[in-house]
Amino acid sequence: MRMVDIHTHFLPRTWPDLAARFGTPDWPWMRHGGAGRAMLMVGDQEFRPVTSACWDPAVRLEAMDRDGVDVQIMCATPVLFSYQRPPAQGLECARLFNDVAREICAHAPRRLKSLCQVPLQDTDLACRELSRAMAEGHVGVHIGNHVGARDINDEGIITFLQHCAAEGAAVFVHPWDMMAQDRMSRYQLPWLVAMPAETQLSILWLILSGAFERLPRSLKLCFAHGGGSFPYLLGRVDNAWRNRDVVREDCPRLPSTYVDRFYVDAAVFSDDALAFLVKVMGEDRVMLGSDYPFPLGEQQVGNLIRSQEALPAPTREKLLHANATAFFDLDAGRTAMSGASATRRSA
Repeated sequence: MRMVDIHTHFLPRTWPDLAARFGTPDWPWMRHGGAGRAMLMVGDQEFRPVTSACWDPAVRLEAMDRDGVDVQIMCATPVLFSYQRPPAQGLECARLFNDVAREICAHAPRRLKSLCQVPLQDTDLACRELSRAMAEGHVGVHIGNHVGARDINDEGIITFLQHCAAEGAAVFVHPWDMMAQDRMSRYQLPWLVAMPAETQLSILWLILSGAFERLPRSLKLCFAHGGGSFPYLLGRVDNAWRNRDVVREDCPRLPSTYVDRFYVDAAVFSDDALAFLVKVMGEDRVMLGSDYPFPLGEQQVGNLIRSQEALPAPTREKLLHANATAFFDLDAGRTAMSGASATRRSA
């Protein structure tokens, strides 16, 4: 079976000293060790150990060959978003990392595709960078699920999503800057508890606020990590909508009827969870996503879906590649920029 992995991350090997450039502290940077290992830093704090799989296309392609992955969709690590910075600085960062992504993809343009990032704190700049990035060969955009106190149903973010629909840009929503971290100081609890909750929160904001009523059905929207807590608590939401008028005051339809408005990846790491996810979302709305190359991702990409014999083979085909091929329009040759032109444009 072919495989398209829609959820993978990259980091540049190095990038300019942003703290020096902008004169403010606590910017991300890379502290390199030996043997292809490094520590992603935020100011003076260690954020995450990483390896050359993040920046070396040869290592990435070797892993793809090992696991049988035909195409990877890459996006930056959310710590690079810079949403809390002044808009002009966020735009400069977005352009920097977007251009690096295209350089990595230029090593194997048929197999490596990229999602851009945008300065989502400024709607006009975000729309402009989205258009530029799509023209440069990105297949969509990777956004965080909120910008400070502005949730995904914020009018500026809705305007940006409308622009994505007009541009034909697929949108991948990734949780970040997680809630209540002061209560989750150990055991990676922000990743294990807050990330799923952040994603459920964003989906419910779109549904319960009526935001989906203002978004075109042509918008291609996907949420990471199997939709977080959303699929498993949807019955609770439907029950609340039926029995509490404050829940349904801005939501004209039963919440579960909105599952045809978005997609999720299949990064749930459990046979039972995957079967339930497909039951809730439908076989046309789930796509392989590994979270490569991070330790919380699927270590043998695609194994969960391929080994799920309870799912019919045509369903597994959809999850492994067919849904993603349609979602990202991969057969349309959208990313036709050659390696040579990528190098010229980024020079």
